[in-house]
Amino acid sequence: MIAGGALALAAAQLTVDAAVRERARCGPQRTALVEGERRISYGQLQARVNRLCRVLQGLGVQRGERIAVLSENRTEFVETMLAAATLGAIVACQNWRQMPAELAHCLTLVEPRIVLGSARHVPRLAGIQHGAQQVLSFGDEYEQVLANVSDEPFSSQSHSEDLLLIIYTSGTTGYPKGAAISHRAEIARASIAMADGQLHGGRGTIAWSPLYHIGGSDPTLATLMNGDTVFIVDGFQPGEMLEIMAREVLGNVTLMPAAIGRFIEEAQRTGLRPKSLKTCGAMADLVPRHQIAEVTTLLNAEFRNTFGATETGGAPASRHVIAVGVTPQNLSKVQSSFCSIRLVDEHDQDVPDGTPGEVLFRGPSLFSGYWNAPEVNAEDFRGGWFHMGDLLRRNADGTLDFVDRRKYLIKSGGENIYPAEIERLLLACPRIADAVVVRQADPHWGEVPVAFVVRTDATLTAQDVLALCRGQIANYKLPKAVHFISEADMPRSETGKVKRFELEARLKHG
Repeated sequence: MIAGGALALAAAQLTVDAAVRERARCGPQRTALVEGERRISYGQLQARVNRLCRVLQGLGVQRGERIAVLSENRTEFVETMLAAATLGAIVACQNWRQMPAELAHCLTLVEPRIVLGSARHVPRLAGIQHGAQQVLSFGDEYEQVLANVSDEPFSSQSHSEDLLLIIYTSGTTGYPKGAAISHRAEIARASIAMADGQLHGGRGTIAWSPLYHIGGSDPTLATLMNGDTVFIVDGFQPGEMLEIMAREVLGNVTLMPAAIGRFIEEAQRTGLRPKSLKTCGAMADLVPRHQIAEVTTLLNAEFRNTFGATETGGAPASRHVIAVGVTPQNLSKVQSSFCSIRLVDEHDQDVPDGTPGEVLFRGPSLFSGYWNAPEVNAEDFRGGWFHMGDLLRRNADGTLDFVDRRKYLIKSGGENIYPAEIERLLLACPRIADAVVVRQADPHWGEVPVAFVVRTDATLTAQDVLALCRGQIANYKLPKAVHFISEADMPRSETGKVKRFELEARLKHG
């Protein structure tokens, strides 16, 4: 071993709280958080985090213990993440959209020492088994306990491989799993975002995506570690977001696929345009292509053609951007910096270029495993690579095309059909706002594809939809039925992903 050993390893440590604390030391007057009319400087933020550390320590929170948070986006949520980071504790970020049974599962899974939450959502804990010894509400109660303790510096008790967040995966087929994310992973995600153009020095970000999701937590922590400003918004509020864009200098603003149509409408209605914005968007495969051209033109910002996951962060393939005003002909992606990927078959053997393969991932942004799920972890980390469950196809030029989820295939007459291949054809049509393809049982073929379509043109017919596909894909891939629904009837998870199994259930029940 190289001379220095354990001491050298200790000197190489960096944690999220330490990175933010250095920003407070170097620029205490810089603005860290903005929520409405409230502005908190880095110096003020660090003082409040010091106070919260003492409060939580007094309540018995120790290194490795869980703090559950049940709240909308607000400054106290961010303060809790930073205080937990300092204590070496773990924030289990609860999805307030869940039903009582789901919420109870997520809470009991992590066995929290304490639950912190907002007045809007804490009442949901009534009648739910959560196991916490205490519940502390943001607002007056929270401010009172902070006022009774010192804001003197608090010594960090965390290490880089300590867990910081538990973010629950979308659970479209059952109860969610808790993805455990370390300090190391969050710092790596920030570094990759900087290298690949998602994080920009001197530019802030809008945290509107829920902080219980990496779309909110990752850019928030990355921006704070970079010493810039996080503008906190209570969910998707396109009017408020446009007002912030019009007056602030921003780097990247995430726009979820399902929300881009509403955002375009609000931008057209208000006439508000960004003062200075670098990039916008996410996962172009799920966005009607004409909307990509429209939103980039309105915002004068390139579109981020991303592919990542809760478990990996923005990697493995989020480096590509689509130019302003362009309606893309293909959605090929570019591999992210600082990671390795393989594409493999069902036997974990590498596939040749042009053949769909499951993504195997390695890199410092990777999570540390699912909380209290040893069997799942043994399966998903087999061979020393994380198996993402997504299928990509590598092109001859090294770019990557998203194919679909490995676990959601339509097997029709012995052939594999990937729904995303059909959906991309439909989403390229300006008369279609959204489209999802699911499987339906068939007595002859076993399964067949069926399309659910949200149309922008009421004259669009099922035959028109089929004509978009005919000649572009093999006949066995053609949808065997087309159902027109409204956008409001499209079932989605909190991250904007369509719940295909709910659409399947509708087919079964007529």
